[in-house]
Amino acid sequence: MKKVVDLCNQISNITYENLTKIIRLEQTGSATGARKLDDSDQNDIDSWMGGGTCFSMTWHMYQALTDMGFKPRLVMGHKRKERNIHCALILPDPDPSTPSLRLSAQDDTALHAPLSSLVSSLSSNSYLLDPGYLIFDPLQMPLPQPFGTGEAFFPLSPNCVRLVRPTLESMELWTGGAGAPMKLRFEYPVEGVAVEEFKHHWNESFYREMMTYPVLNRLDREKGIQYYYQKGNLVVRSSTGSQMKRIEPADRVQTLSDIFKLSPSIIEQALQILEKKH
Repeated sequence: MKKVVDLCNQISNITYENLTKIIRLEQTGSATGARKLDDSDQNDIDSWMGGGTCFSMTWHMYQALTDMGFKPRLVMGHKRKERNIHCALILPDPDPSTPSLRLSAQDDTALHAPLSSLVSSLSSNSYLLDPGYLIFDPLQMPLPQPFGTGEAFFPLSPNCVRLVRPTLESMELWTGGAGAPMKLRFEYPVEGVAVEEFKHHWNESFYREMMTYPVLNRLDREKGIQYYYQKGNLVVRSSTGSQMKRIEPADRVQTLSDIFKLSPSIIEQALQILEKKH
């Protein structure tokens, strides 16, 4: 697990941002071209233009973990009626010496699923990796009842996380903080998707509504502070609560550059592209 934790720490300073995604789409004119231009596709984090969305971060981790000899699974996240709008990784059994649970034929019939597709999900040592939601800690997945408790709680800062496993086939991500109620964020089918399907959903993400305005998200793990910017509003979230303030257009480029550690030229270029489209 040390290799996995080191990788998570390596990318924990990366900013979630759609600005480079907007620029690449404008440069290439197609989602496929923009995706292939993504620096994460080259698996070189040092050449990143500053960050990326969940697809960039997840794909980078998938390649890195595969190169290390692990067998991560790409999983898609669903939100209410919106399908495949998020992605993450499941890392089954990083330690091969850890025994996995096994189902009997009777259990398999009761769960109405092929035994072969369920065995890897029934491990006491599988982890969710969700860098696209700024979760840079490997979260040990709970086992569904009756095999386990069905949920696990992680007191991260500033957002605590709860993983809920209602069935063997699915898992839910809930987050909350500073006295706020926990909210359901995504539901993941744990079986995962093939690389080609993942890239198909990545292509589709270039044409979603969130590509029509800037979205930036950064976590300062050392201070336990999250910075989130969308549609002109900056939210600063800490363990004591959240504050929101409006950033005036004249101050946007420099303020966003300072907070999100991005080049002013990238911010300005992306904002100009968005302004032309409006």
